[in-house]
Amino acid sequence: MKALIGTGVALITPFKLDLSVDHNALAAIVEFNISNGINYLVISGTTGESATITAKEKKEIVQTIIKANRGRVPLVIGIGGNNTAAVVAELQSTDLSPFAAILSVAPYYSKPTQEGFYQHFKAVSEASTIPVILYNVPGRTAKNVDASTILRLANDFKSIIAVKEAGNNMEQYLELIEQKPKDFLIISGDDDLVLGVTLAGGSGVISVIGQAFPKEFSQMIQLGLEGNSVESRKLETRLMPIINLIFEENNPSGIKAVFKALGYCEDSVRLPLVPATDNLQSKIAAFLAQF
Repeated sequence: MKALIGTGVALITPFKLDLSVDHNALAAIVEFNISNGINYLVISGTTGESATITAKEKKEIVQTIIKANRGRVPLVIGIGGNNTAAVVAELQSTDLSPFAAILSVAPYYSKPTQEGFYQHFKAVSEASTIPVILYNVPGRTAKNVDASTILRLANDFKSIIAVKEAGNNMEQYLELIEQKPKDFLIISGDDDLVLGVTLAGGSGVISVIGQAFPKEFSQMIQLGLEGNSVESRKLETRLMPIINLIFEENNPSGIKAVFKALGYCEDSVRLPLVPATDNLQSKIAAFLAQF
């Protein structure tokens, strides 16, 4: 899956002030990213507010992105949840032909055992007609998928081709990189750690901040993949303040505040999320002014 090495971005879902999907803004953000070097796009992840998007809206969002993309970069679709049967049903009822892979989050809230995680992803793998990227994000799911479980899945199912690892745990990253099957991809979901992970042998990122700074972030990741630590660290130093800012309150309120300041869309989010505070928006504006 060489197409998924490099910089992927977890797209936001821009909303108008009435909280309807802003398809024109979405198409503009897609174009902005593709024209500035992003390698692939991820649809309907946490950053896309998948928890509050209806099934009808999801289909419409997918069509907008496919139309804006015009076949230029691979697309990854988020299909996951904590009801295994429902995830399998969605996989079986969705036309997966436009996508390079699915991104499937570890079951949240339920807090399965490691064997529960294994059996869930076994079912997902068997139901999917395209490759699967596991998504481990214990800060949101309340439980870590251990490295040993990820490696077991990677070895047992050829269709499971990668993990988006977002546990903010460098020790787990290194264990995965050292013990993974040859072609299995370790994709960082931690914008603040991604360069170190890439320099250590990771395969790049599915990023939040990268969609607002696609040129600089893509350059940083490419330099990291080439082993150029000096030049890539310079870009990391420039970007780290805004990486920290967008996660200061919640995601995606922070990244939407950036896009509002850049003039792409409103900063509207759906409850239970609320927009970034005036204080955070001021700090983001100050960063953009000096950047």
